[in-house]
Amino acid sequence: MIEAQRRASLLTRIGWRVEATAWDAYAAWYKIKGIDRASDAAGDLLRRIGPLTPTQRIARINMQRCFPEAAEPEIDRLLGGMWENFGRLAGEMPHLGVFAGPEFEERVEFIGRERLEAARDAGQPLVLIGMHNANWEIAAAAISQTGLPCHITYRPANNVLIDKRISNMRVGYGVKTLTAKGGEGAKQIMQALKAGDSVALMNDQKMNDGIAAPFFGHPAMTAPGPTRLAMRHNCPLVPISVRRTEGARFRVEILEPIEISQNPDRNAAILETVTRINQWVESEIRKAPEQWFWVHRRWAKDVYRV
Repeated sequence: MIEAQRRASLLTRIGWRVEATAWDAYAAWYKIKGIDRASDAAGDLLRRIGPLTPTQRIARINMQRCFPEAAEPEIDRLLGGMWENFGRLAGEMPHLGVFAGPEFEERVEFIGRERLEAARDAGQPLVLIGMHNANWEIAAAAISQTGLPCHITYRPANNVLIDKRISNMRVGYGVKTLTAKGGEGAKQIMQALKAGDSVALMNDQKMNDGIAAPFFGHPAMTAPGPTRLAMRHNCPLVPISVRRTEGARFRVEILEPIEISQNPDRNAAILETVTRINQWVESEIRKAPEQWFWVHRRWAKDVYRV
């Protein structure tokens, strides 16, 4: 972070400071409310202002593409729920530390934790895959609860000061090792698996240089990295599901490993396995569509042109 600050221009550093001050004000405001009131208040706020933002159009296009049979009132209902969920996540962020202590058991129904504990005891590394659903930070908190040595991957924020604050929040709820995406992060992930540690990655968003795999009936560029890691290191490819049950309460489930294709053609095997991952992501979205992060441009740019 220090090196990035040195390389940045004066105007950039000033902008970072202004944004970080705004971040601190937001965090302090919601921190004093307690997690339940903060979740409710931020959810209500974003349900009202989210539809006024430009990203509403992206989310609507995505939903119409995935649910062509849905009438506009249903799409509107789902969009409102999506904004409320994202607002709740924002309100919960300053309180993530509660998920490091005994309150985790009160707020999270954790199904399948024995799978991670068994891997921990056996020294079996896993490639865990998640998605941007409900409050996805709870997935990392759940992994940390089991004591499984795991590198949690993340995309660094553009503002290095805010990135540091977010990283501190994650450490506060129990994450031992954070690995930033990128060239150096990829090396660290490989080294972790060789050393017998697990890795956790998101696998539900567009990757421009990924591979085209079916997603809701349309080809979608998808990251093959988790699949390749599991193949190369002979690790189980384990999906982790997070669902918001009510307010700031959740259900986390460690699911059966996704079957890795044994096709002798390696490229075909990767595509088949990535397709299975997309099928899992799609099935999770269908269970609670309003809890997924629909504002992401999942398909090619021309899909979103007017």
